[in-house]
Amino acid sequence: MHRYAFDRYVGCRLELPEAEPSLLVRPGAFGENLSTSGLTERHICVGDLWRAGSTLLQVSQALQPCWKLNHRFAIADMARRVQASGRTGWYSRIAEPGMIVPGDRLRLIERPHPVWPLARLLRVFYVDRLDRDALAGIADLAALSPSWRELARRRLDSGRAEDWTGWIETPRG
Repeated sequence: MHRYAFDRYVGCRLELPEAEPSLLVRPGAFGENLSTSGLTERHICVGDLWRAGSTLLQVSQALQPCWKLNHRFAIADMARRVQASGRTGWYSRIAEPGMIVPGDRLRLIERPHPVWPLARLLRVFYVDRLDRDALAGIADLAALSPSWRELARRRLDSGRAEDWTGWIETPRG
């Protein structure tokens, strides 16, 4: 489940005057299927358990923006902008199925990794890309999605960071 902070939409409207105005008036512009207020990547930690309605959600990773945002917003470098801003949103796995309806409050149930807010994770993956201590910590985060743990291990083993260009630039053709 992709979650995104609706609070960010106001800033996006100011930062993106070239974007289609109707995109940024209601949730869903960033592909999220759950929009929240008052919570951002600075407030959410890897592994957090949140109760939304009767559903229990566990934060599994920050979102890696892809080139589809470029199409959605008709802005050639939109995915790159989102990645650089650290305002990506995040994924949660369903730890306990249930119902969520508009207006349901989110309640933090457990925070097993308070030293791993998503903002820190994003900083390591996109800015301080070869911080060996942080990468070792990421590789050991059991609550983090396996693909992101593996990415940290690959960086540790190779001493190199991957090129995200193919992921965030619109394919030609």
